[in-house]
Amino acid sequence: MLCDFLAYHESVKGHSNHTVDEYCLDLRGFFRYMKRLKRIVSRDMPEQDIPVDDVDINLIRTISLSDVYSYLTYLNREKGLNEASRARKISAIRSLFKYLTVKTHMLEENPIQDLDLPKVRKSLPRYLTLEESVRLLKSVQGKNPERDYCILVLFLNCGLRISELVGLNVSDIHGNTVRVLGKGNKERILYLNDSCMDALDNYFIVRNAMTLIEPDALFISNQRKRISKSAVHLLVKNNLAAAGLDASLYSAHKLRHTAATLMLQSGVDVRTLQEVLGHDHLNTTQIYTHVSSENLADAAAMNPLAHIKEKK
Repeated sequence: MLCDFLAYHESVKGHSNHTVDEYCLDLRGFFRYMKRLKRIVSRDMPEQDIPVDDVDINLIRTISLSDVYSYLTYLNREKGLNEASRARKISAIRSLFKYLTVKTHMLEENPIQDLDLPKVRKSLPRYLTLEESVRLLKSVQGKNPERDYCILVLFLNCGLRISELVGLNVSDIHGNTVRVLGKGNKERILYLNDSCMDALDNYFIVRNAMTLIEPDALFISNQRKRISKSAVHLLVKNNLAAAGLDASLYSAHKLRHTAATLMLQSGVDVRTLQEVLGHDHLNTTQIYTHVSSENLADAAAMNPLAHIKEKK
C-alpha cells in the first residue's frame, strides 16, 4: 500500500526521486510512532528496529486526529524539530490519507481532514546585492575559471536550481535559449542574455578541447564526467570566499534567490518571474518580492504628501 502511494507520487504526480524519498522517510517515522502509541510493539524497542513493511489499512483505520497531534507533540518535544520540518512531515501524512480516501477509496472518511499545519515563520532568505554579485563574478579563480564563471553567470542570470544546472546537456542549448528540466520533469525554455552567451562561448572553447567521458553533459568535472552537485556547491563556496564574501551565509540556492531579487528590482513582474523560476504557484514566487529598507525609504519619499508640513 505504501509502495503504491509512493509510486503514485512519482509516476502520476511527477514528483522527483528526492521528494518521494523524503515522503518515504517521513511516513516510516510516523508509522513507527503509531505502532508504539498503539502498543503494537514494545515502547522499549529502538525506533530504528520497528518494522513498517507490515503497515496495512487496518492499522491506518485506527489512527485518529488526536493521534496525529500526539505525533506532532512528539516531534516538537522529543525530536526538537522546527516548524518547517514538522510541516513537511505532516504534509506527507495528509497526502497519504487524502490518497487513501479520494484516490483508492480504502478509507470511507478522512480522519485528519481538518489537521492544521504548524505555522512556519517566514524569514527573508539572504541574497547578494548587485555590487556583491559583480564582485563575485570578477573574483572567479581556480583550475576551471571558464567553467566556474559560466556556472555562476547562469545562476545569477537565469535563477537555476542546482539540480537543473547539473542536469544541463549540450543539446539543451539552442541559439540564445536553453531548455531546462525542472521539478517534476517539467520543461521550460529560458532566454540567454549577452552575459550568458559570452560566458558559454568562452567555456565551450575550453570544453571542446577536452576528451570527455560524458560528452552530453554541459558542465564537466575534473574527471571529464558530468559535474556533481557537491562539486558545484564547493566551487560556489570557494569563489564566494575569493570575493571576500562570507561563504557560510550563501549557497548556490542563494544565487538563485539573488537572480530573482535583481530581476524584480529591475522591473520584471512577478508573473514573468514565476515562469523564469519554474514555480507551479505564484505564491511560491512571492517569497522573492521582499524589499530592502532602501526601497521602503524611497517609497516614503515618493509619496505626494511627503513635503507637506504643518503651518505654525
